[in-house]
Amino acid sequence: MSGVGLAPWGFDGRVAAEWAPVAASLAGGPWRPVPGRVVAEHRGAWDVETGEAVVRAGGSGALRRAAAAGGPVPAVGDWVAVHRADRAAEDTILAVLPRRTAFVRREPGREAAVQVVAANVDIVLVVTAVGRDVNPRRIERYLATAAASGAEPLVVVNKADLHDGLSDALRVARQVAGLVPVVAASARTRDGVEVLARRAAGGATVALLGSSGVGKSSLVNALVGSDLLDTGAVRADDDRGRHTTTRRMLVRLPDGGCLLDTPGMRELGMAGGEGAWALDAAFADVADLAARCRFTDCEHRSEPGCAVRAAIEAGDLPAARLESHRRLAREARASAARLDARSRADERRETRRRGAMYREILRAKYGGDPGRW
Repeated sequence: MSGVGLAPWGFDGRVAAEWAPVAASLAGGPWRPVPGRVVAEHRGAWDVETGEAVVRAGGSGALRRAAAAGGPVPAVGDWVAVHRADRAAEDTILAVLPRRTAFVRREPGREAAVQVVAANVDIVLVVTAVGRDVNPRRIERYLATAAASGAEPLVVVNKADLHDGLSDALRVARQVAGLVPVVAASARTRDGVEVLARRAAGGATVALLGSSGVGKSSLVNALVGSDLLDTGAVRADDDRGRHTTTRRMLVRLPDGGCLLDTPGMRELGMAGGEGAWALDAAFADVADLAARCRFTDCEHRSEPGCAVRAAIEAGDLPAARLESHRRLAREARASAARLDARSRADERRETRRRGAMYREILRAKYGGDPGRW
């Protein structure tokens, strides 16, 4: 299969080049692999668009063993090789193609694990809303993780029809976004919706990221042109909506491109692999000032010649922005240390397992006390 039917889902020359070696590695065996894109996740299964149909597929034994050893687990947006089985059998995902971009977070409830929540995303819409949700620290966090995904970020101030707070919301968003574009939008009046739709036209994949109740589902419905997702009313006591999206899903847009809606990420955090470059992208103003400091290892506290402290004292840089940068940097370092510790522990367990297996092989071959071999 050439993937022609998948062109509206983003199958292009780059994906075709990644598909070719995967298909070749699976040729000649019992499998009949075709390319597909994961459009929804379920517990232990995935919905895959093949260009001809959406099929429910589980993971092959090899895929699950590789995942247990740290390999990729299929995520919404992934391109995969899927085996189309006979009616009596289950369709099976055999492999995950290399990811162009990946949005990751700490896996909820696990100290040292990361979870890919969106793959092969071209544009990340960081969605906030007029009202109490316009929190600069939250926007900074989303921008940092969006930059780390490798996708292009864009800030959306939703619910622009609430004119009383729109100017303040845009001011806060622009202060934090820096060079990242900021778009005011309203699913109710459709202001700004066409601007967002044009960004996806041409086959781009767009992901919406934001906390619960900022109107992501309403934006999805406005972009798709139908009530695809349920929406909930805003609570009067805190201006927050009830979260109505319960799983990630990839949908087609009428004018081209795909859109990925995600549940509000209450445990979103720096996963540790982003590195300093992601923070520099989200905090370009801090990074630019830091480059002018007298000392390359300046911590921006009491060092002489610190351009960052000078900007804060002059009122050109909010002190809270520096503190937010420090907090996210600490979080990333701590997460990286936990992941590194987990990796070392996994290596030790694997070494012990292999050692025990080797001793059993020798015992079966030579018998007796292992100390006499």
